[in-house]
Amino acid sequence: MVTPQDHEYAVMGGVERAKIGRYLSIVSSVISAGLVFSLLSVVDLAKTSGLNVNVPPAVLSLLGAGMVFGGLCWILSKYAWKWPLIDRLLKVPNLAGIWDCQGESLHLDGTVAYQWNGEVTIVQSWDKLRIRLKTAHSGSSSMAAALATDSVDGYVLLYQYRNDPKVGESTLASHMGCAVVTIANDLTLATAEYFNGGSRGTFGKMNWTKRL
Repeated sequence: MVTPQDHEYAVMGGVERAKIGRYLSIVSSVISAGLVFSLLSVVDLAKTSGLNVNVPPAVLSLLGAGMVFGGLCWILSKYAWKWPLIDRLLKVPNLAGIWDCQGESLHLDGTVAYQWNGEVTIVQSWDKLRIRLKTAHSGSSSMAAALATDSVDGYVLLYQYRNDPKVGESTLASHMGCAVVTIANDLTLATAEYFNGGSRGTFGKMNWTKRL
């Protein structure tokens, strides 16, 4: 059994992450130069006032472009990607949180085989994602995912998952599957279709409602 963990996800239709990295490099250089200039100006001003002030090299290294770049990347990954205007620019919706799930497994003719309920927990940063679905009998975790902006329906989330039954569920077996989730623009409702492979070979649909 593979230990579930947050994984990278692709963004289709948004700004390429490589471009964001280049932009951050430029901004980091400008900020770093400004900070160093301001610090040295303060030191010069202090010396003209008769104060014996020296700046240790370690302080200047903390203001270097590399350190600033790392700080900006951390802020973007944890917080800034969710801020208004920035999220619209990046086209990465914030799906993080808990969603209530109502599912239906279907027969080949489209009739309902059985109904089930579950809870979806989504953990997300700018470049990492994990989708965890828990039901009364099993749990699944995403292994790969992609997000796309739909100009009509909102957003489309595609992900591959691994499902493992709970202990004692002798009639169930571990299997792989995939889901296509269409999420409304207000990020509170979603509809999905899922397909299981391997020993299950089942399919169905889901309705997600964001828990407020």
